[in-house]
Amino acid sequence: MANPNVSPAPPAIRQAVSDLYHGVSVPDPYRWLEDGDSEATHTWVTQQNERTHQALGAQPSRGKWHERLVALMGLPVVMQAKVRGDDLFVVERAPGAEQFSLVRRSAIDPAAEPQTIVDPGAASTDSATALDWFFPSPDGRLVAYGLSEGGTEDSVLSVLDIVTGRHLADSIEHMRASTIAWLPDARGFYYTSYPADDQYNRRVKFHVLGQPVGTDVLVWSDPEHPQSWPDVQLSSDGHHLLIEVLVGWGRTDGFLVDLRTGATSTVIAGVEAVSTFDFMGDELLITTTVGAPRGQVVLAPLARPGSDSWRVVVPESAGVIGHAYPCGGEILVVSTTRAVDRLERWSPTGDFLGVCDGIGVVSIAGVAVDADTDRAFVTLSGFDNPSALFRYDAAAGAVNRWGVDPLRATLPSLTVTQTTYASLDGTMIGLFLIHRSDVVPDPETPTILNGYGGFAISETPTWSPTIAAWCAQGGLYAIAGLRGGLEDGEAWHHAGRRANKQNVFDDFHAAADWLVTNGLTSRDRLAIAGGSNGGLLVGAALTQRPDLCRAVWCAVPLLDMIRFPNFLIAKLWVDEYGDPDIADEFEWLWAYSPYHHVIEGHDYPAVLLTTAEGDTRVDPLHARKMTAMLQWASSCQEQRPILLSQEGRAGHGVGKPVSKRAEEAADVLSFFTWQLGVDQPGIEQLGIDR
Repeated sequence: MANPNVSPAPPAIRQAVSDLYHGVSVPDPYRWLEDGDSEATHTWVTQQNERTHQALGAQPSRGKWHERLVALMGLPVVMQAKVRGDDLFVVERAPGAEQFSLVRRSAIDPAAEPQTIVDPGAASTDSATALDWFFPSPDGRLVAYGLSEGGTEDSVLSVLDIVTGRHLADSIEHMRASTIAWLPDARGFYYTSYPADDQYNRRVKFHVLGQPVGTDVLVWSDPEHPQSWPDVQLSSDGHHLLIEVLVGWGRTDGFLVDLRTGATSTVIAGVEAVSTFDFMGDELLITTTVGAPRGQVVLAPLARPGSDSWRVVVPESAGVIGHAYPCGGEILVVSTTRAVDRLERWSPTGDFLGVCDGIGVVSIAGVAVDADTDRAFVTLSGFDNPSALFRYDAAAGAVNRWGVDPLRATLPSLTVTQTTYASLDGTMIGLFLIHRSDVVPDPETPTILNGYGGFAISETPTWSPTIAAWCAQGGLYAIAGLRGGLEDGEAWHHAGRRANKQNVFDDFHAAADWLVTNGLTSRDRLAIAGGSNGGLLVGAALTQRPDLCRAVWCAVPLLDMIRFPNFLIAKLWVDEYGDPDIADEFEWLWAYSPYHHVIEGHDYPAVLLTTAEGDTRVDPLHARKMTAMLQWASSCQEQRPILLSQEGRAGHGVGKPVSKRAEEAADVLSFFTWQLGVDQPGIEQLGIDR
């Protein structure tokens, strides 16, 4: 399977660079590739890109994949929604659009004509401007929203008057992933932002509309813990400000400020537990893992919000409780069992009212509620359908699609099953298997295995054009619910973080072995894929088990786990991975750091590493250094090349326009098709309505 279109890899100078950590000499021969602005790095990346694009562009399957992916990605998709009275504000991507827009719809009449109020695609010629977040005022007249450029997620706030269609003069920079809490009369708002040129020290400030940003009042900051991550909410009467602070990845603190008196009460602080908060009348509705690793829901009076006053209304059970929402006189609870979500109904007195019908095997991407009525909208997503909006019917205890089903593609029927397998230590791990319904997987079935395993993120059924295209073609797609996620509660998360990180890799290796042992695929038909923390996962897999599979897609990855805290926002992740400056924690990281475990002369799988210049989360230096290391070490690159694609005007993935997503996914699937030996030229077309 050698390809004459793959030219020799561009040379990369190896330098005698090393650091001493706790008595261990740590080599770093490609340290020079950390400098993304240097002429040498720029030249090397340009040559790598040309080589990769030449190799993948020559694959006969790429045009077919691209055509299908463009069609599937052109389907309408809903990301999130918020309700304000009779108005429903929805972030959605229209058919064929490059970016998500903010659209105002009726919360009363699904057939009413929608109004597009923010279209970021019109703000740049290359569609690289993205809508990051939005917060309507209580009356729905004003909307504060953030836009960023080129995938950076460095949002700039604007305020739009929907009635007049005009923007106010107010503009605030450095508002990455901001939350906004409007005053009831919308004359100002509390917000989160960063100091200029600072990746950390997120703080809470207050802004009065029409006043200079320089006069905004600092409300909360924590200079002793610069990685703390505060968010804000305001009670509907404007009397109480809630500051929710994520400290690391296993602790949430909560503080309640009575704005009438200035008194601050501690809801919870200094406890290794994860909590979320909502206002419900004169109480706080709290979802928490305090004393309940799978989560429980409690109510606390605003006058005495500390844990001594908590009253349990939804106790811990077999499912994992993710979030609770006040909805009229009920509480809607998202509960997850084996990574499949369901929507439960509870009373404030702790009575179980039932499970909402009409959901199926899905993930619940969000619930938008009007706390003063029973009006609620649920965003649902599945492996075989793009995420869409559903209306909660309190009387029927069910959800129904809001508006006409916009699906414009006829996909072959897909079968989704869940099974379990044993990891190295005997722990049972969940595994999704997705394939076309008429396909019976066997050793010749081309298979992609995916996982994540970190930051308490569950791998749930979500729409992916890449999965849909691959399965419609006859492939098998497998997703493992590794430790480090939240599939089985906070204990599951802790079992795959810090000193326990090797469990995640063992779980993933065991998934690949199970697929092969049970005859669902074979080594030469197996590819693995992962991005971000999942990129670290597949990086560890290919270095620890080079025999595991034939091909690897490693996207926006962390790979140098000794120097990772030095770049961009990575100090935020020390709580999840460990700190190399601490001797014991260095040992954890040194034991698996993929960049440092590449061995010269090994027979590595084919690897496609993808990254982006505008990534403000994971620095592209990781992919560059790993590419150089693998190209130096791998003994079989004529058959199994090591390829790098570093994209410009793009970031970690958030806000990437459809055209760029389609190009990348076509590269990945044609790479896998080539390396897994799948015959593509005669493939039938997917049924896409034009």
